[in-house]
Amino acid sequence: MDPVILSRWQFAITTIFHFFFVPVTLGLSLFLAILETKYVTSGEVIYKKMTKFWGKIFLINFAIGVVTGIVQEFHFGLNWSEYARFMGDVFGAPLAIEGLMAFFLESTFIGVWIFGWDKLSKKAHAAVAWLVAIGSNLSALWILVANSFMQNPVGYAIRNGRAEMTDFWALLGNPNVWHQFPHVITAGIAIGGFLIMAFSAWHLLQNKAETRDFFTRSFRWASTYALIGALLVGLIGHAQGQFLAKSQPLKVAAMEGHWETEEPASFSVIAIIDQENQENTWEIKIPKFLSLMLFNDLTTGFPGLRDLQEEEIAKYGPGEYIPPVTISYWSSRTMIGIGLLMILVAALAVWWSQRGKIQERRWFLRLLIPAGLLPTVASIAGWLVAETGRWPWIVHGLQKIEDAVSPAITPGSIIFSMTTFLVLYTILGVVGVALMIKYGTSEPALTEGKGE
Repeated sequence: MDPVILSRWQFAITTIFHFFFVPVTLGLSLFLAILETKYVTSGEVIYKKMTKFWGKIFLINFAIGVVTGIVQEFHFGLNWSEYARFMGDVFGAPLAIEGLMAFFLESTFIGVWIFGWDKLSKKAHAAVAWLVAIGSNLSALWILVANSFMQNPVGYAIRNGRAEMTDFWALLGNPNVWHQFPHVITAGIAIGGFLIMAFSAWHLLQNKAETRDFFTRSFRWASTYALIGALLVGLIGHAQGQFLAKSQPLKVAAMEGHWETEEPASFSVIAIIDQENQENTWEIKIPKFLSLMLFNDLTTGFPGLRDLQEEEIAKYGPGEYIPPVTISYWSSRTMIGIGLLMILVAALAVWWSQRGKIQERRWFLRLLIPAGLLPTVASIAGWLVAETGRWPWIVHGLQKIEDAVSPAITPGSIIFSMTTFLVLYTILGVVGVALMIKYGTSEPALTEGKGE
């Protein structure tokens, strides 16, 4: 019944639910813009049909993302008012820009995109598709500018017990942003590609002659898109890990279950974590490999959690500064393991689809239907690493989680609102997924006037 724990659970539940849909929007917005550009440059009407068909999935995700995202704003003022008071001057600016610029750009041009097919020229309509994609991804940028300050505070001064922004351009140029933002965008690309592959695989299994070309092309484009996303998200994630080794070594040490300082540092492949005794009771390690991953050499050492804990105590005073190691460790391995699997699956999909052999691999098409969720699971695991690895800080080095909760909030009010959100979000999620399945498995409009 601790308000801090309840508030954390409530925010985690609503945020993870919201994040089921946001990356799909980011990835599909770019995919649709690419498809429509292909329609304009080639003149092949099938690409217009593909854009319209997959656009329905995009619009469903956009609508659910907007509805579930609004709730996040209220959390700051109700459950986390001390955080809002402390961070408002810094956090408010990027959120305001996201709402006033990026979201209005995105939502305005979505309306133009939906109703402008017969009112705009082909090139003008394709330009609108790109403006929707740019607006969607700019929204992510400004949210991540705010989040990156929580990970790596820059461009501020502490005045009257509050963090006040002193340099907006430092906030925007925060190196954490420019590792985190590309990582999120490429994750969205992978998610969008895998989702369309999954639906296309379902249709190809039906083996209907009249839609075979439509979904073969969709599959070919989606598999290439998914492979690009999977490769880039892995490469950018590797660069981000090397950055975090310097900016948030405790997070990286928790991700690796790395208790003892080693020079060079070994990589833990798999381990049983015992956080209470600050050790791994069993593990398989690769000597020197963590040094190679983090520093591109086989000699550089990396501090362990025990020594990092002592450094934090010396810097910030008594306290527990080691984050939940088990969560960080297994979330990171879930993210990385699924990421490698995604590359393999997408590469096979590209290879067979480009050779015209995908229709013959029915076992593979069946596997691709549940595999559509792989990048979503990896993305959520990645966010668990990003957020839990910062504990006990809500703003790294500036404000602890327990100091950010509203002092007047009661457990009863949190339980009531959390229960209400769970019910409403469950209903909304069922409706959203049902609509995506309905439209994703429906027949495309392949003749003019049908379903236009």
